[in-house]
Amino acid sequence: GGFIAGALTRRFKENGFTNIRAVDIKPIDQWYQVVEGVESVPDCDLQIKENCYKVCEGAVEIYNLAADMGGMGFIENNKARCMLSVLINTHMLMAAKDVGKVERYFYASSACAYNTTLQQDPNCSALKEEDAYPAMAEDGYGWEKLFSERMCRHYREDYGIETRVARFHNVYGPYGTWDGGREKAPAALCRKVIIAKDSGSNEMEIWGDGEQSRSFMYIDDCLKGIDMITHSDVLEPLNLGSSELVTINRLADIAEEAGGTKLKRDYKLDAPKGVRGRNSDNTKIMELLGWEPSIPLTEGMAKTYAWIDRQSEDRKAGKQKVSCRTKGRRKICGRIDLGSYA
Repeated sequence: GGFIAGALTRRFKENGFTNIRAVDIKPIDQWYQVVEGVESVPDCDLQIKENCYKVCEGAVEIYNLAADMGGMGFIENNKARCMLSVLINTHMLMAAKDVGKVERYFYASSACAYNTTLQQDPNCSALKEEDAYPAMAEDGYGWEKLFSERMCRHYREDYGIETRVARFHNVYGPYGTWDGGREKAPAALCRKVIIAKDSGSNEMEIWGDGEQSRSFMYIDDCLKGIDMITHSDVLEPLNLGSSELVTINRLADIAEEAGGTKLKRDYKLDAPKGVRGRNSDNTKIMELLGWEPSIPLTEGMAKTYAWIDRQSEDRKAGKQKVSCRTKGRRKICGRIDLGSYA
């Protein structure tokens, strides 16, 4: 029911798969996307072991994208909550081993697992997969990701579960969080441009000095990469991200271009801003899969801006978010009996 998983569910459905189960801790009306014809399981906390066993029943492939996370503001101020996501992957792996039908298990890791001492310069060298060790991951969220990667490795080595791991680099696009405190930089900057235009303030707040650098991967590239990595023979974690490095100032430029405006910038130097520079080295994914994410940032941001602009207009018009299609009074959402565990 989350941003990436919702899009992945829709991709599988559009590709003709019919036996799909989507699971999320949120109630159904808070899901990013609800796909008709898919068994949707809301209000299901996968930190609870019994829930993992129930939702994995009958599964042939498992895609674990669940985590308590958000943008840098959330990650830096909720380290304990981020760490507790380790329960999700641990219990899902236990279930995958015990239900007996699982052929592939995909785990969504993060570039936050990389050694932070290599990310102190905005003109950084792109991070290679081996740069995760010696370990010095981003506090909280990054350490949880690195530990969970090891769990996947050992479940593959000890129990034969075909685990695959991708380290995501800043995924963005439509149908993602765009306000409320968990949004990431691309969506946040699009929203700020839209608000500045609507209010006539002509000003946009930037966290930090704007010179921190990142790469950003559009959702369509992410979905293709997940599919390719899951069904590959690559056993070790792979970078899954764009190698198009930009500063936050340049990202703000692109958001302004999408909105057809130019704003004054208010730099909030004491705001959460993460590491100074991070980029994806795509040498290995090119060598092993013959592909890398390639959708230009300007193209992806234009689509993202247009979608957030529509959401903003709908909100101003008082329209309710509709995430579950209905026919008459019957919801087109499958349910699974979770008993007392939901």
